[in-house]
Amino acid sequence: MFDSNIAIIGAGIVGLAIAAKLSDKFDNLFVIERNKTFGQETSSRNSEVIHAGIYYPKNSLKAKLCVEGKKLLYDFCMKYNVPYNNCGKLIVATSTTEMRLLEELKQKAFNNGVDDICFLNDSETKKLEPNVDCKGALFSPSTGVIDSHSLMKQLETNSINQGVQFSYGAEVVAIEKNKNGYEVLLKDSDGRDFSFKTKMIINAAGLESDKVSGMPGIKDELLKITFCKGNYFKVNPPKNKLVNRLVYPVPNPNMEGIGIHVTIDMGGGVKLGPDVEWMSENVYDYSVNKSQNNAFYESAKKFLPFLEIDDLVPEMAGIRPKVQKPGEAVRDFYIQEESDKGFPGFINLIGIESPGLTSALAIAEYVGELIK
Repeated sequence: MFDSNIAIIGAGIVGLAIAAKLSDKFDNLFVIERNKTFGQETSSRNSEVIHAGIYYPKNSLKAKLCVEGKKLLYDFCMKYNVPYNNCGKLIVATSTTEMRLLEELKQKAFNNGVDDICFLNDSETKKLEPNVDCKGALFSPSTGVIDSHSLMKQLETNSINQGVQFSYGAEVVAIEKNKNGYEVLLKDSDGRDFSFKTKMIINAAGLESDKVSGMPGIKDELLKITFCKGNYFKVNPPKNKLVNRLVYPVPNPNMEGIGIHVTIDMGGGVKLGPDVEWMSENVYDYSVNKSQNNAFYESAKKFLPFLEIDDLVPEMAGIRPKVQKPGEAVRDFYIQEESDKGFPGFINLIGIESPGLTSALAIAEYVGELIK
């Protein structure tokens, strides 16, 4: 006797999207989340950008699901009145070398099916963003920003309306494989233990997804997550009014991050970030050191000439769940049904960092296709 047909571990944007999608076809779904509500970690501590699919290796899940997810996300926002701003994005070059790198980036975008990106020279860029300095830029008109909390709330509402049960404040502490499925042991916020049986598990636990994967006995060192912090600094008024679009530098070649960039939000605020700060231990440290403002200033000053160091104040930090290690080449999303490892009905989602928000609805469709 099963208590659940499918148990989804994690109520971040990806877990919520999967719950909403699967509840169209399946009943008796549980979502287990250790925090008191949804989206308290990576899903609420990011740039809230709807990415176009420019940066990622051809034929990777990141590229495929980002391009598919972008369209699904805009359609979802229009259907459910989720606030968004299709503001567009400039990727700016500040040197001749970077101009050549923009050529390569444009080709990568086309290879991924992003067909609306175009080159702008310095004067054309000035017409869009008079206060941005560069030698030229790639313009991505389909990039935007979204109110991620409203998105997650709508996905939760849709899920509940379709019968999904949410268990907040419940942390998974053990998973045991049995003959026909899995037994999941939980600890609630009062420290009490309880368990339930489920036919299937979908591991969307984000920063803890490698640990959850290991609980029933799935061992793979390549799936070990390293925390990578990203800090943000707010641009104080009135200079937050001097840019109207997202403005990005040319990205790091190994894609540890895509550079300290200018992000606008739905409330008219502007922030810089995130940077890339590899953490020596996987600890939940969301503090932002004010002394880092100089590094942010020096990075952004190259294309924001109006910026002064006193314009920047710490805003927030987020943590990326990276399977990529410092200095390594970019790694793809890991989304796999684990029958080949002896764990039928266990679907792992590990290393779901950017563009995870953009890809979430496409990831949910992909997971639905993995269910046998």
